[in-house]
Amino acid sequence: MTLHITRYRTRQRREQAGHEEREGKNRPTSTTINRSPRHHAPRGARRGERHAPEPTTQPSARNTLRIIPIGGLEEIGRNCTIYEYNDDIIIVDLGLQFPDEDMPGVDYIIPNLSYLRGKEKRIRGVFITHGHYDHIGAIPHLMPKLGNPPLYAAPLTAGIIMKRQEEYPRAPKLHIVRIDSTRKVPVGKHFVVEPFHVNHNISDAFGLAIHTPIGTIIHTGDFKFDYTPVNDRPADIGRIAELGNRGALVLLSDSTNAHSPGYQISEQQVGEGLEQIITKAEGRIIIGTFSSLLTRHQQILDIAHKLGRRVLLVGRSLQSNVEIAHQLGYLKFKKGVIMEEEDFKRLSDNKIIVICTGAQGEKNAALMRIANDNDRLVSIKRGDTIIFSSSVIPGNERTVAYLHDALTRRGAKVVNYQMMDVHAGGHAKQEDLKLLLRLIRPKYFIPIHGQHFQLRQHADLAAEAGVEQKNIFVADNGQIIEFVKDSGKLTDKKVSSDYVFVDGLGVGDVSHIILRERQAMAQEGMFVIIATVDEKHGHLIGNPDIISRGFIYMQDNQELLSRVRAKVKTIFKESDRNQPAFDAYIKDKIRNDVGQFLFSQTRRRPMVLPVLIEV
Repeated sequence: MTLHITRYRTRQRREQAGHEEREGKNRPTSTTINRSPRHHAPRGARRGERHAPEPTTQPSARNTLRIIPIGGLEEIGRNCTIYEYNDDIIIVDLGLQFPDEDMPGVDYIIPNLSYLRGKEKRIRGVFITHGHYDHIGAIPHLMPKLGNPPLYAAPLTAGIIMKRQEEYPRAPKLHIVRIDSTRKVPVGKHFVVEPFHVNHNISDAFGLAIHTPIGTIIHTGDFKFDYTPVNDRPADIGRIAELGNRGALVLLSDSTNAHSPGYQISEQQVGEGLEQIITKAEGRIIIGTFSSLLTRHQQILDIAHKLGRRVLLVGRSLQSNVEIAHQLGYLKFKKGVIMEEEDFKRLSDNKIIVICTGAQGEKNAALMRIANDNDRLVSIKRGDTIIFSSSVIPGNERTVAYLHDALTRRGAKVVNYQMMDVHAGGHAKQEDLKLLLRLIRPKYFIPIHGQHFQLRQHADLAAEAGVEQKNIFVADNGQIIEFVKDSGKLTDKKVSSDYVFVDGLGVGDVSHIILRERQAMAQEGMFVIIATVDEKHGHLIGNPDIISRGFIYMQDNQELLSRVRAKVKTIFKESDRNQPAFDAYIKDKIRNDVGQFLFSQTRRRPMVLPVLIEV
């Protein structure tokens, strides 16, 4: 018996490879996808346009500095910027981006570094500005492809990277160089990198002054100015001003909150708001936040110790980050403040604080499990106070609203940042951004880390702060910006910046075509027609079998199914069995004719999958 299921062969190979991989360690692999978030043209292209050709892989024009943002200029996430001067290349950040709702099955997205293929020996180092996944998440996937160059990171960032790397045992051992803001780092012949301390909502965040033969580039990373930070010192404004006084050619600055007026509030204010709520609460406190927001964790642990409560950590990434930060001295707390699971079961409600992940409504995170009564340890009871100590990431509004509703229905009181100061963002707002621009006084300005409207807003702020309009470059992902001794320009040249999807254990089996098929199945369902065919004569044997998933309920639509079977019989009867590639012809005929018939009867277009079994 010969079984022809052409549409599923690749999937079967994937599942077989996945089974073999699971015998070792569950390690995702990646596949390059040519797809933008809202349609199938590449990022920065309109529908129907061809993607810009890949620039030559030969060294760039002599004595020309190239800045090439691969990700982070059309989204929040996937941050990665290439700096290239003659034979030297350095990379700043290798981050991931979480998928949109129209990317079913995709785990996350990483930068496309195909531009660097063949240039691996010229890569002098990768600099990581801080330990958030939108800046470190692609490291296990991309460092091997880059030739595993030295990776420069602060101690806490290095600890988080190494912990994540344990999940990828087949990846090569990283060559991590720990750096701080007290010394410069010569890299290759032409770069000297000078880290400087900034505030963010994770410790050990820094910006970079990248000194080159034609001038200094300032790359802020994620930053804010906090004059009363927690477990940290204020951003080194004196050092930043000194860099500005020395003269800066280019400033690349965080645009996440460029549309938000005013100043970012201090972590100290957040601590005061949290303590006020916890002091008044009579029952349990459950706080949802980011696993990497270590300054917030420190405040909660301090408040718990002060008020005689104990803290339960729920969520693997949260527990891991707290452990790493505590071992490195970035989190300080008394023994016994963090409780074990058995303590949670015996303590009274007014002695308990739960810190958990999932404040963004992630379906498998701790807070969503708790809201749906699926967590093995914690369930909501009337009188609980739930604090969302994080802002809502754009795009997550619907899931967060559902989460609020589910918690409230179970009798909990919900408090979020819109009601009280229970969250301080990690990104500078407009007045802070203008302060940085005044301190640096760059000749050229490139807004980064944001969606296009945020970059444009930041560009307007730069113009207000005195940067000449002609020297402000709002770029797309992949667009090359060039500087020579006396001038700079935003070129029309682009490198590939298409999505690279990480999808479970799949290797090379996900493309934009597969993604469209997934979307079609999610929207209209799947309709499988299984026909048994005489191998010698090509005749249909018996009635075709039909499987419907997500399209119609078969028991209630027997008449429709009978008419489909009759149509399939007619197609076989009227087809010429002697024509070349009869199998392919008959499948296309069934797919098209049955698809049109189903649409005429239901006004829906399921994915029609013909399967021929030859006997």
